[in-house]
Amino acid sequence: MNKGVGGLGGGAGAGSGPTAAAAAAAAQKQKTLLQRVEGDIANIVDNFSHLVSVARVNDPPVRNSQEAFMMEMRAARMVQAADSLLKLVSELKQTAIFSGFASLNDHVEQRRVEFNQLAEKTDRTLSRIGEEAAASLKELESHYSSSAQKTIQNLQP
Repeated sequence: MNKGVGGLGGGAGAGSGPTAAAAAAAAQKQKTLLQRVEGDIANIVDNFSHLVSVARVNDPPVRNSQEAFMMEMRAARMVQAADSLLKLVSELKQTAIFSGFASLNDHVEQRRVEFNQLAEKTDRTLSRIGEEAAASLKELESHYSSSAQKTIQNLQP
């Protein structure tokens, strides 16, 4: 017996950004999953108690066939509830795996942005250093060209 499959989507309007929305979605998903677990377990317990109460043996053959039908029906419902719990476990495993990938992807994206910012800062710094070096080189060339040392070297044969 499945009681609604809660999706991971859906926003929480009153939060402070994506983290609050993710937390609200996770809380809603957890609430839905807990309701499914409680419903399936209650279904198994209820059907098992009815199965035990119907399992007594009576003399009239018609009564026994009715009880056999009731036992089969209750057993089938128990199997459905157990199957629902197994599907829930599978869904939880998939959610854990995929949320791990999603969180890893978010972390990779965050680090990529940080490295891009660092690369831009490094490029600006290197560009500034290059400009300063070019300006210093021009200044040194102008000092050298106007220096007495160069004039003496040019006059010598």
